[in-house]
Amino acid sequence: MEMILEWFEDDQFWLRFAPVMFDPQRWAETPGEVASIISMTCTEAGSRVLDSCCGVGRHSLEFARRGYQVTAIDRTRGYIEAARETAAAEELDIEFMLQDVRFFRRPDYYDLALNLFTSFGFFSDQQEELRYIENIRESLKPGGAFVIDVNGKEILSRDFVAAEEYEMDGYTVRGEYTIEDDFSTLNNIWSLKGPKENYNFRFSHRIYSALELKELLLNCGFESVCIKGGFDGRPYDHNAQRLISIARK
Repeated sequence: MEMILEWFEDDQFWLRFAPVMFDPQRWAETPGEVASIISMTCTEAGSRVLDSCCGVGRHSLEFARRGYQVTAIDRTRGYIEAARETAAAEELDIEFMLQDVRFFRRPDYYDLALNLFTSFGFFSDQQEELRYIENIRESLKPGGAFVIDVNGKEILSRDFVAAEEYEMDGYTVRGEYTIEDDFSTLNNIWSLKGPKENYNFRFSHRIYSALELKELLLNCGFESVCIKGGFDGRPYDHNAQRLISIARK
């Protein structure tokens, strides 16, 4: 029986759109984001950090530069290889793992776990999402924190655009969006148009309100959940920029 892959298991998507997702501005924002996470979670230098869905290692590298013990996990080989190369060039000691995050568990080991840059809500079966959260909780020490950073429903409702387009490095980048299933699913069509090739990719992922995400984490066994509206620690209100949850084991 042929196994049907989930959309996020297509490595070509991640590799083709990497320059768009990890542009110089994203890299420039990383030190400030890491400093804010450290402040909001009160995580001391030298603590163990799990960067789940680490991508090309933006946050893993920055935590390691600041003296944290980092494990970085992603299922895209090209991303792990790029992150490992950067770490080697800077002589940073990071444990990189090429693995599906749904199946990783290291009981009572980490002080801080991360899922950043809207890397949550991908699994078509929500039971897989619950298993992932439970594995993260089990991997944290008592009192450890799990930080999720996504674009919340409230922000999407306020700022929604059906399409956007811009030029980047000789390519036209276009995104088209619809919201379906009683405002629980964001459908995306991303396209790259260049002088020699055109590439289109369709995918959907689950979206959460602040209350829905908080209840999900509490139902998975976390003791408390704090919601923030941005990496600057602002409240989650009408001026929120991101939906950031900080769950404590």
